[in-house]
Amino acid sequence: MTERDEPAGTRDRDGGNGDGGDDAGRDGDNGNGMGTGIAIGMCLGVAIGVATDNLAVWLSIGVAIGAGFGAALERE
Repeated sequence: MTERDEPAGTRDRDGGNGDGGDDAGRDGDNGNGMGTGIAIGMCLGVAIGVATDNLAVWLSIGVAIGAGFGAALERE
């Protein structure tokens, strides 16, 4: 979809997404450490759960450990 095809009022004058924030010059920290931690914990929990044939327990343990890891990532 090009700028011409978009409905009126969906973009700022600077071409941004309309949320009022600065879309350029980001420093790379987008604040998703918690999501990253939970995703990593979930992957590890699924891998261990499949290997031990106890997926439900290890999935929940992985999510809990991942949430802790994500909180540590957000803190930095």
